[in-house]
Amino acid sequence: MPMPQKKVSFLLRVQQALPTLHPAERRLGDFVCDFPGELASYSASELAALAQVSNATVSRFVKRLGYKNYEEARRHARAEKQTGSRLFLTHSTESAGIQSVPAHMEQGIANLEQTFLSISDSQVNAVVKAMLEARKVWVIGFRASHHFANYLQWQMTQVIENIVSIPASGQTLGEHLVSIGPDDVVILFGLRRRVAGMELLLDQLRRTGAKLLYITDEGVPAKNDVTWHYRCQTLAPGPIFNHVAVMALCHLIVTRAIETAGASGRTRLRDIEYLNESLGEL
Repeated sequence: MPMPQKKVSFLLRVQQALPTLHPAERRLGDFVCDFPGELASYSASELAALAQVSNATVSRFVKRLGYKNYEEARRHARAEKQTGSRLFLTHSTESAGIQSVPAHMEQGIANLEQTFLSISDSQVNAVVKAMLEARKVWVIGFRASHHFANYLQWQMTQVIENIVSIPASGQTLGEHLVSIGPDDVVILFGLRRRVAGMELLLDQLRRTGAKLLYITDEGVPAKNDVTWHYRCQTLAPGPIFNHVAVMALCHLIVTRAIETAGASGRTRLRDIEYLNESLGEL
């Protein structure tokens, strides 16, 4: 049975059409490639004004892309906007100049405040208690999330012996998922843009019976089918996501784990430092 054809994305349609477009249409195409969110958000007349082309050029442009009309093209762009691509969240008005340091600071502070308004001490305590008592803790992340998974695993190693970040280079998830059980804890980072198989992975993790902490950006609706779901605000004044709140959440979890582990945690920390000194590694 032949595999179903994957639907061509909105941006790919534009990029493939660029070489065949007339000059005004090409100018509009270049503008849309840089700021696809504008087409998703604005009317045809508004887009024409932003790109400095005529309304007729917009009409010809969308038809050259294979759409019946502007509304059909805009619906496709809106659907793609939901994937979380930063391109769709950047507007042409933001590209006029460099964003100031205060603007970045203010957005970072706002992200922290909004993130931690929805995370209580009792929730953090429950996560940490489950991790400290687990047979094994598994931390999973892909793309940008991969680095946060590695960071959290590295820091948590100071108080938890059986913790691993998966998958490592050259490994598949199946080699690890087969070992996850109900006495384990899984921390899954699902920050934009998420990999296509995220929902399949979530389904499999739920079947293991392990306690599951799902850490995402604000674009994921609250999930009730995982043990805990923390949604981090990632808004930014520039063209990439702001992950200040994600890092702060990792720091909070590790710090709370060290505090909760008490004497045993301090003993492990002390022994780690002694060995590092003895081996002259630091």
